[in-house]
Amino acid sequence: MLLPFIVSGLGIGAVYALSGVGLVVLYRATGVLNFAYGAVGALGAFCAWSVINAGYAAPLGWLAAIAVATAGSYAYGRFVAPRLAFRDPVVRAAGTLGFALVLLGFIGWMWGEIPRRLTLPTDRAYLDVFDTRLTMTRVLAIGLAIVIVVAISLLLARTRLGLKMRSLADNRDLSGLLGIRVVSVETIAWVISGVSAGICGVLLANMVRLQGLQLTFLVIPAIAAAILGRLSSLTVTAIAGLVIGVIEACLSIVPAIAAYRTATPFVVALIAVAVLSTTAKLKMEQR
Repeated sequence: MLLPFIVSGLGIGAVYALSGVGLVVLYRATGVLNFAYGAVGALGAFCAWSVINAGYAAPLGWLAAIAVATAGSYAYGRFVAPRLAFRDPVVRAAGTLGFALVLLGFIGWMWGEIPRRLTLPTDRAYLDVFDTRLTMTRVLAIGLAIVIVVAISLLLARTRLGLKMRSLADNRDLSGLLGIRVVSVETIAWVISGVSAGICGVLLANMVRLQGLQLTFLVIPAIAAAILGRLSSLTVTAIAGLVIGVIEACLSIVPAIAAYRTATPFVVALIAVAVLSTTAKLKMEQR
């Protein structure tokens, strides 16, 4: 009975996984928890919708989404984030929240709050999995989640850039003294996050709906997944994103709580924080 919902939830869970990975990569390199991730993706998705509705080829619209999201993330990471680099982590996170509100206001002014949907050619093809029709869009999302997690893991573990990012995560000041171009490396991390946000924005605009506020709140399940991954493990973050998506889908068959299933990421995040805090406290007491 649950199999159809599990299969369906894997698609949206893959988007949560991709988003969480984008947050973790940025956090590991810069120490910033990016609350603007969803808004950046929303901006890209609306640009894609505009390009396609103007009569241009759909692939051009998708590329526009990624390009605009990347440009927005780059602009903040290059010109705003460095000025907050030595402030408290809460202040840096609040800075991204302010950026998200600016983008949300611009989206509302430019496109309004009328819900739309971004269609993809992969919507018309599907696979039958356990008597459930799984669209190729959801299969694509799952495939992208796997490929991007593997690619970023290799980037961090096997390349000089990854070594520099890990160095920044350990000690930003010391990394600068060792000759690492701190701002440049951090900007690359913001660019990677922007590319990820653009992809997730297009996918979520297709699977759920194209609405500024809805896509901006994409950051909530992404943060929940990132917290479960302790803001460090890409693999655990990706798995957590998939699990959150599946739980959210499965709850839709429980009438008493179906209307509140979108609160799943909040509940998961709270439980994760409570468990991690308790574990950390026990370890400190054992020492």
